[in-house]
Amino acid sequence: MSNTATNTPHYDTASVFVAVIGRPNVGKSSLTNLLVGEKVAIVTSKPQTTRTRITGVITRGPIQYVLLDTPGVHKARNKLGKRMDKTASDSMGDVDVSMMLFEPYGALNESELALVDQLRRSGPAIAVINKTDLVKAPEDLEARKAEIQALGVFDAVYTVSVRDKKNCETLFEALGRYAVQGPHYFDDDAYTDMPEKELVAELIREKALLFMRDEIPHGIAVVVERFKERPGTDLIDIDANIYCERESHKGMVIGKGGAMLKKIASAARVDCEEFLGCRVNLQCWVKVKADWRDNEFLLNSFGFKQESGR
Repeated sequence: MSNTATNTPHYDTASVFVAVIGRPNVGKSSLTNLLVGEKVAIVTSKPQTTRTRITGVITRGPIQYVLLDTPGVHKARNKLGKRMDKTASDSMGDVDVSMMLFEPYGALNESELALVDQLRRSGPAIAVINKTDLVKAPEDLEARKAEIQALGVFDAVYTVSVRDKKNCETLFEALGRYAVQGPHYFDDDAYTDMPEKELVAELIREKALLFMRDEIPHGIAVVVERFKERPGTDLIDIDANIYCERESHKGMVIGKGGAMLKKIASAARVDCEEFLGCRVNLQCWVKVKADWRDNEFLLNSFGFKQESGR
């Protein structure tokens, strides 16, 4: 046998893991969905829509892009909020590059500046100014780019409009520069690592967020209890529990004569059928678990498990 050291294997493929970070409502989930080409993250105009780390996967030729859409950083008011912030900060340490989204106007808030500080310690990052469709004058955008570049943590600043699908394609080339030679971690036709049950639960929660007023939906969790294909048919039976924190909230989620619950379930069913590619029989029930957002056991059982510390 030869005594020469074994060479590192050569791969014709590469992967780049990307943390998508930024303040709430800056467009992280919308951008992730657009780049992936599939709906992997729910999107509403309400902050804190994304609660856990969502993985979006895009394979283009030799490069596989793995986008980790993280919860928007905010001032945590309960244990769920603290877990969401930890998920966002942990993601920055797990990736090849962070992609931080900004709005074109407004002062950077405390949470954004904290993220920028963290980026100084966690490796390479690029900045993306989203919502260029709202820019009133070209010089405004140039001033914003200069302000972000002056922070001294970003290798480059890009400008996009997710709404108009403008310039988003350029981000593949930008992120591809950070790709690391090696095997693809997901099948080339995969677009997320989330189980179907979790995606269905998220679609139901999205509809509750869309249809209900501000206060209640943050106190809502959705757990799919049954997900079963009927033998010999193209029909899946899905049973889901919608948990809220107060009896009064339960009444609002159900609505007069069950109207609100029916509206949520009907809209979610349409999305589920499109996503699963078959007919869906969706049954939803509303249950009360008081103050679940501050209950470690319930947070774990509802799927908000805290990943082991690094």
